[in-house]
Amino acid sequence: MGNAGAAAGSRDRDVDGRARNARPRDGLGRPLPYGSEGVARQPEGVVRTPRETVAEAQALLDAGRPFHAHEVFEDAWKSGPEAERTLWRGLAQLAVGLTHAARGNATGGARLLRRGAGAVEEWAAERGEDRPYGMDVTGVARWARELAARVDEGSGPVDAVAEAPRLGL
Repeated sequence: MGNAGAAAGSRDRDVDGRARNARPRDGLGRPLPYGSEGVARQPEGVVRTPRETVAEAQALLDAGRPFHAHEVFEDAWKSGPEAERTLWRGLAQLAVGLTHAARGNATGGARLLRRGAGAVEEWAAERGEDRPYGMDVTGVARWARELAARVDEGSGPVDAVAEAPRLGL
């Protein structure tokens, strides 16, 4: 649709007619004005192996792009086996929590960090497995809860690069 469609209030659509926001985004996923130069978007719906998912998400987290890491985890959540959905959804929530904390949204950031920590802990406890695909689930959950506590203290936006978790690969 381009800029004219956006100005008229209609939504950008893909070739199949599904709504897709084509606006460029910054490294934290915030929409930029049409015509601005944003960062490359993560392709949606990519099926990766679990280890590829973890490696790609870690690279994005290390680069200060937790919003984009969330999209990688979301692909795994939506395309992976039912038994792993809680794990991948929890990791996506952690990445979004870091995104909100880096944007300065303390309430949303802390809430999602805690929710994601609870999901990955629940998944690990149900299976008695703490290191799926080389990830340190206990360590990641601890990182999320510690960051949520600091975010709650209200010190302002966090540095997404400095606060990126080590997934444990």
